[in-house]
Amino acid sequence: MKLGEDFWVVLEQIITEKKLDKNVVLEALRKALLSAFKKAYGTSKGARVEINFNKQEISIFVVKKVVEKVNDNISEISLEEAKSLKPDAKLGDEIEIEIEPQEFGRIAVQVAKQVIMQSLKEAERRILYEKYKAKEGELVNGTVVRIEKGNVYVRFPDIEAVLPVKEQIPGEEYWIGRRLRAYLLEVRKTTKDPLVILSRSHPGFLKRLFELEVPEIREGTVEIVSIAREPGMRSKVAVYSHLPEVDPIGACVGYKGVRIQNIINELNGEKIDIVLWSKDPAEFVARSLSPAKPISVEIREEEHKAIVIVPPDQFSLAIGKDGQNVRLAVKLTSWRIDVRTPEQYAKEKEEKEKEKEKVVEKSE
Repeated sequence: MKLGEDFWVVLEQIITEKKLDKNVVLEALRKALLSAFKKAYGTSKGARVEINFNKQEISIFVVKKVVEKVNDNISEISLEEAKSLKPDAKLGDEIEIEIEPQEFGRIAVQVAKQVIMQSLKEAERRILYEKYKAKEGELVNGTVVRIEKGNVYVRFPDIEAVLPVKEQIPGEEYWIGRRLRAYLLEVRKTTKDPLVILSRSHPGFLKRLFELEVPEIREGTVEIVSIAREPGMRSKVAVYSHLPEVDPIGACVGYKGVRIQNIINELNGEKIDIVLWSKDPAEFVARSLSPAKPISVEIREEEHKAIVIVPPDQFSLAIGKDGQNVRLAVKLTSWRIDVRTPEQYAKEKEEKEKEKEKVVEKSE
């Protein structure tokens, strides 16, 4: 069956330009022809499609039963006609024959073309989905093409992605034509093109920016252990060096602060505290409250809680504005943190002692 040279030219162009797997496309074409055959004749039972891409030929075969009187031209064949194809044919046999183009019909060919193009679109969407699904968790670059209801739409060479309001950095401005770097958060299948969701507020975005700016992190010498982030405001990043001679904080800051400044600029001025990670929970918790300098840290394993004692003049610094500093420290370390001044701690300890004494007195 011939579909016209133009059809095959277009098919080859689509495969080449969209970088589609030819076998996947031909399988879609085969299924499409079977679907068209079913629409034309009401069934595709016993039908088989062969496609010769090089010869630009499509052959459709059906299994027909040899009968004395033909009532259904699609599933039956007369004994006389069967013998002309297969001399030893007899009544009741089933033989496979190729359907001639005129028998398949002009309408069926048109239906086939429509279904084929739809199948090609589906194949292209599947390739797009797999391509961007593999990029989840990576940095991507695109151009802002439109803004609707606060959502920012970003164009890549072969697809449009969305940066939802909740994934934006608060207070950041976006405009059409802006080149935008973002974190590819998620790819979802839809009935149309895949839905590519971006983020600039996710902690992963900050991590990828550090990998981009700091060679020691890319190479694995310096490791980002954890990140706590309040987008557009402040972040804390815990780092550790696998080589004693490499200063992880210095590596992240860079010469004259160039590396960290590049990251801050990308994040619209977001402040970043770099904290040296420690396997000692008390030490790590103390460092996490930077810029405050605690006097001591008491770890209560059973409660997974840390009691941090700070000088009175650093209490507000440790807590931070609206509790931000201690809140980020909790996220960074995964420990519950209670900040106390020496006076508060002593008073609480005294009250607990009194409570214990009362309990003892009652038991006596």
